[in-house]
Amino acid sequence: MTHDLFRQDAYLQQCEATVTGIDEHGIVLDRTVFYPLGGGQAGDAGTLALPGGAGLAVIDTRKGKDAEGQPTAAIVHVPAPGQEALLATLTVGTPVTARIDWARRHRLMRFHTATHLLCHLVPMPVNGCSITPDYARMDLHMTDPLDKDVLTQGLARLVAEAHPLTVGAITDAELDANPTLVKSMSVAPPRGSGTVRTIRIGDSVLIDLQPCGGTHVANTAEIGRVVVTKIEKKSATTRRVVLGFSD
Repeated sequence: MTHDLFRQDAYLQQCEATVTGIDEHGIVLDRTVFYPLGGGQAGDAGTLALPGGAGLAVIDTRKGKDAEGQPTAAIVHVPAPGQEALLATLTVGTPVTARIDWARRHRLMRFHTATHLLCHLVPMPVNGCSITPDYARMDLHMTDPLDKDVLTQGLARLVAEAHPLTVGAITDAELDANPTLVKSMSVAPPRGSGTVRTIRIGDSVLIDLQPCGGTHVANTAEIGRVVVTKIEKKSATTRRVVLGFSD
């Protein structure tokens, strides 16, 4: 398995690690700061600094899969093409320094937190979400129209109010007793360990609380100038909201 350091500290930009596996899919480390594609959030990119100082470019990060295609506890770092010579120097046990592309990750963190604010402004079930460095989109299960300017103003207010974010956890039993905490219709929170990771926005005033494995900023003020760039009617029961940054 890979120790996922980003779960408790999304601001870690690098870590020392050891190669535990290499195959045609990529490189597995014993620990990492790289977030793998999941929950709608894109996987991280960055570099693995090798002994001697060479840097192996990582263009994506994915969850590992077993021979039957089922997810494992490994995290796979996908190398950019054309690095065969560097890859040939890696063996199980090779020490590396894993460094994420921080500017890219920080945009993902800002967008991801903004989508949680959107859940507060439009408290409807979510049936699709995509968080990239360039935009975020959320599909909401609803029939009523939405107003771009009203949502943008609502997001600006919540950003300006500087609400803190807290990483927490609830038990499987507590989640079963509070099913409305799960906003997504298509992605179920990961279970099996007995507890489920949560993200809470707000201290004395609760803005949002839901299970989430993604990376987030520490305070809504850090999101910056986020705007609704588009609202689409994707079906009779789906409204798509697309977010962008104006800075």
